[in-house]
Amino acid sequence: MARKKLIPDTAVFAEIRHLMAQGGEKAVSFSTISQATGLAAATLVQRFGSRDAMLRAALAAAWDALEATTTQAEGDAALNAKGAQALLKALGADAPETSDLTLLAADFRDPVLRARAETWRAQVETALALRLGGGAKGRETAALLFAAWQGQMLWQMAGGKGFRLKDAVKRLSD
Repeated sequence: MARKKLIPDTAVFAEIRHLMAQGGEKAVSFSTISQATGLAAATLVQRFGSRDAMLRAALAAAWDALEATTTQAEGDAALNAKGAQALLKALGADAPETSDLTLLAADFRDPVLRARAETWRAQVETALALRLGGGAKGRETAALLFAAWQGQMLWQMAGGKGFRLKDAVKRLSD
């Protein structure tokens, strides 16, 4: 009879993302995750099969969470420029789903994860365009705003000064 899982995959995935944030992909091994979670390395091998499959599963779970957060933020954001700003603020919050954005972009060699990133970007840009008047101008403004927002998030991690999202939305949508 199989033993019950004492630590759910979500907790294992959180530890994987934590180690990736601290030391990159090379910091993740069955041994380091075993130490972090208390699960035996053999249990992790049994659950995931390989280190790459374990990493892929953790990143896929992070994409699931980010997509759910994005859908919720879309539903909550008004259909105007302030709604575009609110949407990006909700996605830029300090929730685990959104703090994983940089980790999710860390390895686009995996075609499945790259496709998820492309789909998510399209979802966010479409939601922004809808709030910025639609049409060709709305789509172009949404693409520029998305790129500026992603760049800001990247540089903030490096200690760079960001811009006020409100000002960017106003400049781009006028």
